[in-house]
Amino acid sequence: MSVRWNWVSPRIALIPALAITAIAFFGAIIWTVWISFTRSRRFPDYAIDLADWTRQYERLFGDNAWQTALQNVFVLALGSALAIVFGFILAAMIEREKRGEGFFRTLFLYPLAVSFIVTGLVWRWMFNPDLGVQNFLRGLGWEGASFNWLADSHTAMYGIILASIWHGLGFYMALMLAGLKSINTEIWSAARLDGVSFWRLYIEIIIPMLKFTFLTCAILLSLGVVKTYDIVLAMTGGGPGTSTWTPAYFVVNSYAARGNIGFASSAAVMMLVMTAVLFLPLVLVTAWQARRREAMVQ
Repeated sequence: MSVRWNWVSPRIALIPALAITAIAFFGAIIWTVWISFTRSRRFPDYAIDLADWTRQYERLFGDNAWQTALQNVFVLALGSALAIVFGFILAAMIEREKRGEGFFRTLFLYPLAVSFIVTGLVWRWMFNPDLGVQNFLRGLGWEGASFNWLADSHTAMYGIILASIWHGLGFYMALMLAGLKSINTEIWSAARLDGVSFWRLYIEIIIPMLKFTFLTCAILLSLGVVKTYDIVLAMTGGGPGTSTWTPAYFVVNSYAARGNIGFASSAAVMMLVMTAVLFLPLVLVTAWQARRREAMVQ
């Protein structure tokens, strides 16, 4: 009896958590998908017009702001991927040098303790021509210096990318550093004895061994990029115009400014699709790599 109760009691304790997850997560997804096929505006209208059930999606893909948001999310993904590259470089430098590891690790991890809103405000001040870098450079005598990226629709997105890299760099550095420390020290010693050059060591040996870590970083990066909202709000408010809109910003604006929950829901559903398209292949590859590693160990 006691053995059976020990098996049943943890599962009973999990019922409230599972119920909340089912209602708050899966229920919200189902509700959003349903609303996206209706004519809902400010308030939900649960009736679906079978003759016009794709109306919200037709409007969505015909909206220039949505096209801009899609372009920006890919630009942001490519630009933010530099955080993984620079994170690996920093981790390799710290792992190789050893001295001051605790100091540099803390220094580069510090931005992670700051929220995206605070990060956005700080970088907004830095891009301010009267307060930031441009004013500082001109004070040094460089009169032609220009660092007012956020005022130009062609460069504003690059300013957001720069701030995102600064915020996430330490996190990816820590993941890479953990991956480097997991490598057997005999591999480093054998490479030195064989006279393997620095570049060959990392390109042909170390980086392939860290592919699982790189995949993990790519998964986390893709999830963060798709839901990017707060740093855009803090730095540019979506401007100039709609040049820095992202899908998440578009969803919030569609309901808050346009007052159309059906239209916002259709954009949210497309965000879910994008997340699945980016996330699931990476998860499958990661799981395949893990199983392959376990099979090799056995």
